[in-house]
Amino acid sequence: MSEIVLEVENLSCGYNGIPVIEGLDLSVAAGEVVSVLGANGAGKTTTLLAFAGLLPPMSGTIRALGASVDHRAPHSVARRGVRLVPDDRGLFPSMTVREHLRLACRKPDHEREKAVLDRFPALAGLRSRAVGLLSGGEQQMLAIAVALLASPRLLMVDEMSLGLAPMVVDRILPSLRELAQEEGIAVLLVEQHVDLALAVSDRALVLGRGKVLLQGDARELAADRDRLESAYFGTVGAEPADA
Repeated sequence: MSEIVLEVENLSCGYNGIPVIEGLDLSVAAGEVVSVLGANGAGKTTTLLAFAGLLPPMSGTIRALGASVDHRAPHSVARRGVRLVPDDRGLFPSMTVREHLRLACRKPDHEREKAVLDRFPALAGLRSRAVGLLSGGEQQMLAIAVALLASPRLLMVDEMSLGLAPMVVDRILPSLRELAQEEGIAVLLVEQHVDLALAVSDRALVLGRGKVLLQGDARELAADRDRLESAYFGTVGAEPADA
């Protein structure tokens, strides 16, 4: 059995004492892609912020590689091998691609940089270009590349397809599946494009009203369209349950 990289038990988190997520249980193993689905306001981003140490949990437990990171500072969580690619990509428009790649490593690692850029060859010829001049797809590739240079054990990507054309998403999204398979990275993907997310995922869960309304094998969820849509849109009949 693959190593459990992220394990969450009975997590509740939110803002100003008001929970957005309640009673969340989740695990992600090495080499596994898990998608967190749900409509706007379901609590998807809040969940990732808690996992990254950017939002202290109100209750429950978060463990990364077996160690509790419940109330650790974000840099401490990152040292455990957790990396978050936020929905705004976290890039600096005036800085070049090369400068981003250099900042991502504590010390130069040309072999790792080459391996990462081999996954995103479009970036290779853009090293001297300012990030603000890149296309949305190129910026997303760079944001993921920056995270990968730290050799993460858990890669979390928030709304990868946000603002991107479907054909661009079709090119980038499979790279997450490849990372899981080839490097054994655990991938947690927050996404609104349900079909695209399920196509590259092993498992998925649907959040709604602060709780897990549906979860299970990604292929089984994709095949059970009625139940999936019911949970996603929060219509009558969606009950917290396993698939």
